[in-house]
Amino acid sequence: MGYTGGNATAQGKPEYEALVGRQEAEIRMLEVMRRCVTSKLKCDREYAASLSAVCALGFKCGGGSGAGGGAVDAAPGSSLMAGAWKRLLDELDAASRAIRSVCDRIEKNTLDRIAGICAEKRKAKKAYQDEYNRISLQYNNLVDELARKKADYTKHLETYRSMRSRFEEHFFKSGRGGRKLDDVREKYQRACRRLHLVHNEYVLLIAEAQESEKDFQTIMMPAFMQHHKQELENIIADWKNALTELAVQWNPASEEFVQIGLRMESCTDIIQPCEEYNDYTKKTERNDVEISFDDALVQGDTSGHLQANQLAVDNLTMDWVRNKMTELETRLKECQDAIETSVDNKSENNSEIQLIELKSEEHRLQKQVDVIKKALFEIGCEELPSGCDLPSLDINDIDITVDGTLKRPSLSSVSQASSMMTIATTLATSSLVDILRKPFRRKSVPNSGNGNLSMDSNSVQNNNSAITTTTASSGVGPQNGDISNHYHSDSLDGNDGSVIVDMRPIVTPVPFADNNSNNFLPSVIGSSVKSLIEEEWFHGVLPREEVVRLLTKEGDFLVRETTRNDENQTVLSVCWGGHKHFIVQTTSEGEFRFEGPSFPTIQELITYQYQSALPVTSRSGAILRQPIPRERWELNNDDVLLLEKIGRGNFGDVYKARLRSTNKEAAVKTCRVTVPDEHKKKFLQEGRILKQYDHPNVVKLIGICVQKQPIMIVMELVAGGSLLSYLRNNSKTLSVLQLVSMCRDAAAGMMYLESKNCIHRDLAARNCLVDDKNIVKISDFGMSREEEEYIVSDGMKQIPIKWTAPEALNFGKYTTLCDVWSYGVLCWEIFAKGGTPYSGLSNSKAREKIDTGYRMPAPEGTPDEIYRLMLQCWQYQPENRPHFDRIYATVESLVKSLRPSSKWSAAACLRKW
Repeated sequence: MGYTGGNATAQGKPEYEALVGRQEAEIRMLEVMRRCVTSKLKCDREYAASLSAVCALGFKCGGGSGAGGGAVDAAPGSSLMAGAWKRLLDELDAASRAIRSVCDRIEKNTLDRIAGICAEKRKAKKAYQDEYNRISLQYNNLVDELARKKADYTKHLETYRSMRSRFEEHFFKSGRGGRKLDDVREKYQRACRRLHLVHNEYVLLIAEAQESEKDFQTIMMPAFMQHHKQELENIIADWKNALTELAVQWNPASEEFVQIGLRMESCTDIIQPCEEYNDYTKKTERNDVEISFDDALVQGDTSGHLQANQLAVDNLTMDWVRNKMTELETRLKECQDAIETSVDNKSENNSEIQLIELKSEEHRLQKQVDVIKKALFEIGCEELPSGCDLPSLDINDIDITVDGTLKRPSLSSVSQASSMMTIATTLATSSLVDILRKPFRRKSVPNSGNGNLSMDSNSVQNNNSAITTTTASSGVGPQNGDISNHYHSDSLDGNDGSVIVDMRPIVTPVPFADNNSNNFLPSVIGSSVKSLIEEEWFHGVLPREEVVRLLTKEGDFLVRETTRNDENQTVLSVCWGGHKHFIVQTTSEGEFRFEGPSFPTIQELITYQYQSALPVTSRSGAILRQPIPRERWELNNDDVLLLEKIGRGNFGDVYKARLRSTNKEAAVKTCRVTVPDEHKKKFLQEGRILKQYDHPNVVKLIGICVQKQPIMIVMELVAGGSLLSYLRNNSKTLSVLQLVSMCRDAAAGMMYLESKNCIHRDLAARNCLVDDKNIVKISDFGMSREEEEYIVSDGMKQIPIKWTAPEALNFGKYTTLCDVWSYGVLCWEIFAKGGTPYSGLSNSKAREKIDTGYRMPAPEGTPDEIYRLMLQCWQYQPENRPHFDRIYATVESLVKSLRPSSKWSAAACLRKW
C-alpha cells in the first residue's frame, strides 16, 4: 500500500501541544487570581477592622465629659458639631460593616467559583489529553495493522510464487500422476488460497483505512475539537462572569473609585468566549490524505486474477466472501442500532462524541459492504471463475476401451482446479471402471432418431411378455443391470413427495384407442412417431408456474423438461386433484416408463398412458384425459437464429436475430440458464403481458421460446434503439416539434396500456424505443402489473427512485397515476435531450426534496404547455394528476399547433389503427 498519510498523532501534535500549553497557562492564571483575591480579602478585612477601631476610638473620645476637658467636652449636648461628628462616625462604622459584608460575599461566592473554574479547567485538560490519545491510538493501530497486513501480503506472495514454480517444475517433469505431484499441487492450492484471502483482507483494510483517514481528518478530529472547544467556551463564560462579579464587588463608593470601577467593569467586555479557540479548530481541518493500493503487489500474480482495489471472488474465496458479508452486515446493523440509541440519549455526557464515532464506524462498515456487493454484482448469476490455474482432466476427454481400461487424456486439456480434483479423486479409485460400464440415465430428451421407431401389436405384447417372464423367473435386480424391484417415481410437486412403486409383474396393455380418433395424439401402432420436440404437447423448459397456469381441468397434461441436480429430466405434468409432476424413469436398456411397461421413446410412453386411461402411478391415480398443446406464441428455439449481441438485460443478454420461417429480423431477450426459477418467472412475465397488446406505440411480441435453454422472448426489432441513447446522440438536431411528437407517442402508448389496466412501473427514456420513422414505442415490461392497483409486498428493491411517484415510494402502492408521475419525468428527459433527472442529487436527497415540494425546472426550450403538463403530472396527491387520455389530448393539440398544415396527425393514425 502506498500510504502517505504519516502518523496521525504527528499530524496534529503542534496544535495539540499548543492547546495543552494554553490550558496549563490558564490554570496557572486561575491559581494566581485565587491567591490575589485571598490577599485582597485579607487586606479589606484588616481595613474594615481598622475602621471599626477608629470609630470606637471616636465614640470613646466623644462619648463623655472627661476631666481633662477638650473641645468636645466643652460643647453642649445639643451642639451641631457633636451631632455631625457622631453621624460621621456612624457612617464610617456602616462603611466598615459594608466592607466586611462584601468580603464575606466574595469569599463565599466568587472565590469558591474561581476555585471551581480552576478544577474544571484541569478536568477539561485531562479529558482532552485522554480523548486525543485514544483517537490517535485507534487510528495509529489501524495504520500499523495496514503495514503488518502488507508485509503478510508480501510473504504470502513469495510463498505463492515459490509453490507455483515447484508445481510447474514437478508437473512438466512427472506429468499428471504421482503422489508427489499431488502433494505439490495441494500445497500450491493452499498457497494460492491464502494469497487470495490475504489479498481480500488487505483490500478491505485499505477501504477501512481510507474511510478512517477521511473520518479522522474531516469528521473525528474536527468534531472532537468542536466538542472540546464548546467545553472551554463554557468555562471562559463562567470565568468572565466571575471577573465581572468581582469587579462589581470591589467598586468603591467615591466618585473617583466609581470611574475606576466602571473602567474595571468595561475591561471585561472584550472577552468573547465563542471566538476564543477558533484558531486551534481551524488548524485541525486538513486536506484528505491519499491512501491507495500498491499496484506492485498484484504485479507478482502471474495468473492475472488479482486486481488492485477489487475483491477476488472465485471458487477459492466465495465462501469467505459470503461469510465476511454476513459478518459485516451484522456489525453494521448493530452499529446502526447503537446510533439510534445514542440519538435517543443525547443528554448523556460525551454522547455527541460517541455518536460521531459510531457514525464513523458505520461509514467504514458500509464501505466494506459496498465493496463486497459490487464484486458479487459483477459476478451476478454466472459461474464462478477459477482462482487457481491448474491443468485438469475433462470427463469428455476420458476414453474407455472395450476391456474397461482408461486412456490418459491429452496434456492440452485444461479445466478448472475444482474439476481436476474431482476427476483425479475418481481416477484414484478402482470402482470408476465399474461405474462407467453400467448404463447411464439419459440426461436429455431422445432425438428425432428414436421418433422413427414403429411398433405393432405383437411387438408390444412380446415386449411385455418378456418383461413378465424375466420378473417371474429370476427377479429384477441391480445385479442384472435392470432397475430394482422398488424405485422412486420422483414427484416435483411438494404435495406428492416421493412415490414408492411396487414392481409387480407387468400385464399386457389394453388395446389402444381407435386410430380414427379426432385427438391429435397419434396411435403408436403402425405409425411413425414425431421427434419429441415436435409434439404439440411438449412444452420444452416451460417453468412450473406457467405449467400451473395452463393445466386447469382434471386430466389436462403436458410434457416438459426440467433440471434437477445438474441433470436434465423429462417431466409429465398432470392436473389431478392439484398439479402433479412425474419424472419419466429410464431403464438400463434406455427405455422409458412410469409404473407400467417401458417404451423406446417418450412419445410412445405418453401415447400408451393416454390411450390406456390407466393411472400414471397407483398412488396418485392421475389419468391423462386432455393434452394441452403449446400456445400459438410459443416458438421453437431452432426457428430463431441469433446474429449479434446488442445489449444486456437484468436476466441475460439481448440479441439481434432472424426468424427462419419469415426471414425477418427481431430482437431476442435471453434468460441465463443459471438464474433461479423465481427470476425465470419474472422474465416470462414480460412476454405474458406483451402477447395481448397490439398498438403502434407499444413494442410488439412475436413469441416466446421455451423448447430448450435458454428461454427467449422474441420481439419486434426497433431500429433506432433506446430513446435515451437516441436523444443524447441527436441532441443538436432535434426540433421542438420532434420532441413534442415523442411525448405524444409515449402518451398514446400509455393511454392504450391504461385502457388495459396495465401499470408499467418503470416508464423512463431508457425503457422506450425509437424506430426508423422516429416513432416512440413503450418497452421493457419486466416490472409491469395487469391490475388497477398493485401493492408491493417484497420490499422496494431495484426501484427507480427518481422516476417513481411519492405514494409508491412511501406506501408501495402503485396505480396508473404513478405512471403519470413517471411520464412527467420522461417528458423532462425528452426536452433535456437525455439529461439525468435531479442531477447532482442522490436518490435519498431527491426523495426528500420532492416531499418538501421541490420540482425540477423546465429544460431550456421547453414549451410552456409541456412544462405545465409536467407540473400537473408531478402533483403530490395522485388524484390531482391527469389521466393519459387527457394528457394525450393536450400533447396532440400542441403537435397540431406546431404543425397546423399536417393532414396526417398522430390522432388520425391512431384512429386508423
